[in-house]
Amino acid sequence: NAPTESLWGRLKVGRLYGRRFATRRQAMDEVIDWLTFYNHKRLHSTLGYVSPMTFEQRWTAAQQQDRKSA
Repeated sequence: NAPTESLWGRLKVGRLYGRRFATRRQAMDEVIDWLTFYNHKRLHSTLGYVSPMTFEQRWTAAQQQDRKSA
């Protein structure tokens, strides 16, 4: 639960607090844009300065390679 709370806290502070959106769609688009950045573009130091998505893709490929060679 703590990681989820941290994620939503970062979203709120980074993109939502102090803003007013004309429509619900506009607010949803902002959340989607932020989540896309957070997962696909943001470099993470503990992942070797790659994005979480890149790390997951590399990890999955390595797991598949390990299965083939086993």
